Amino acid sequence: MKALISALAACAACAAFQAQADEALAKKHNCLACHQVDKKLVGPSYKDIAKKYKGQNVAAKLEAKVKKGGSGVWGPVPMPPNAAAPDADIKKLVAWILKMN
Repeated sequence: MKALISALAACAACAAFQAQADEALAKKHNCLACHQVDKKLVGPSYKDIAKKYKGQNVAAKLEAKVKKGGSGVWGPVPMPPNAAAPDADIKKLVAWILKMN
């Protein structure tokens, strides 16, 4: 039983560390200038994005939108492209956002 509790605690610590790493990527690529985790800023909150796309296979679509920019889905303010961000970072960011259900 102690081993199970230790494993669960370690898993929770790993998940918290990973969330911090993913948020650091969002800061690094200046995503948090327009988005926040739980409230609308210029763009939608990450939780609202996760809710809108829950259960859908949209990771590749959202990765392309982050890379190329987009408009019209969340209102009139366009999202500028983030072409300088490495694809691997964008993939991690989108996965992190979609897990926020």
